[in-house]
Amino acid sequence: MEMKRIVLTGGPCAGKTTALSWITNFFSKNGWKVIVVNEAATELITSGMSPVDFTNPLAFQKLLMGTQLDKEDAIEVYAPSMKNNEKVLVVCDRGICDNRAYLSKEEFEAVLKYFDYDMTKALDRYDAVFHLVTAADGAEEFYTLANNQARSEGVKEAIELDRRTQNAWVGHPHLRIIKNQGTFEDKLKHLMSEISNFLGEPEPYEIERKFLIKYPDVELLMAMPNCEEVEILQTYLVSEPNVEVRVRQRGSNGSYSFTKTEKRYTDEPSKRVEIEKRISKDEYLKLLMHADPDLHPVRKTRYCIMQRDSGQYLEIDIYAGEKEYAILEVELPDAEARVDIPGYLTVIKEVTDNPVYRNVNIASLGRLPHSQE
Repeated sequence: MEMKRIVLTGGPCAGKTTALSWITNFFSKNGWKVIVVNEAATELITSGMSPVDFTNPLAFQKLLMGTQLDKEDAIEVYAPSMKNNEKVLVVCDRGICDNRAYLSKEEFEAVLKYFDYDMTKALDRYDAVFHLVTAADGAEEFYTLANNQARSEGVKEAIELDRRTQNAWVGHPHLRIIKNQGTFEDKLKHLMSEISNFLGEPEPYEIERKFLIKYPDVELLMAMPNCEEVEILQTYLVSEPNVEVRVRQRGSNGSYSFTKTEKRYTDEPSKRVEIEKRISKDEYLKLLMHADPDLHPVRKTRYCIMQRDSGQYLEIDIYAGEKEYAILEVELPDAEARVDIPGYLTVIKEVTDNPVYRNVNIASLGRLPHSQE
């Protein structure tokens, strides 16, 4: 059985209810058994259990997270017993990191710790996250809360909550922002396309642009509320020509997740077939036995930043031992999309099509190439 667990999240009046219907209908027709995990917060609030009813604010958050975890885990346990379960798509109407938008960093970490979780483990529960931007940001004339009695935000509050919700998921390797561009139908078609690409319907293409930049101001990055720091160690395995196979350890503060990725390059340099699979720590350690002896492990610190205006997801990689340069990667919905680079980053040159700056070449050199190479 192939099972994928994704999160559909967003700000108030973002179109999640309609989007869930589209997802169910579209992917059911394409061979997926679609299971929707309904939003726990709305269920609790409409049943009479509001956050204001609790003397301890964290008590409601623990109830909420516990409810979410139980619902998601129950589906994972019983889905294998269902008929027609070769391909199962579990769509979570919000995930446990959504709670982060309503709490301080310390409060959220306390709730996670109560369930023996940390941020790395929380993000790793989900294979991908799709955020629908509130209608209040870009489609204000359609903003209404009439269809959700658990909501009470005005336009400004909705936009601020939307941005806090986006920031709550920064650090996830497969976070996509669906903005209000064109009609609402265009927005949902964009969502369907992003989910299809992730699932590999028909193939899991990834399009990205890559830039060599000057070493950024790390203190400035970490002071930003929409930035998350991630430690990455990736090791390349012996593989066939034109194919890269790597294993990656990813996380922070001693808590890590592990993945195996296979990349097959196409004739278009910025477009490739990428197949990624989460693996256990034991599987990771076994695969390290097949490390390519000619390539160095690549150790880097990644700063993940959500661009509020453009909705683009930036990843800034600073390599171990490097003090002059860094690499900026921007994942795009299509090869013609415009890249929005913030003013606090200085681009030296684009290196999307330059094989010298591929991680596999960096592994060969044992360092990041300098600008003149």
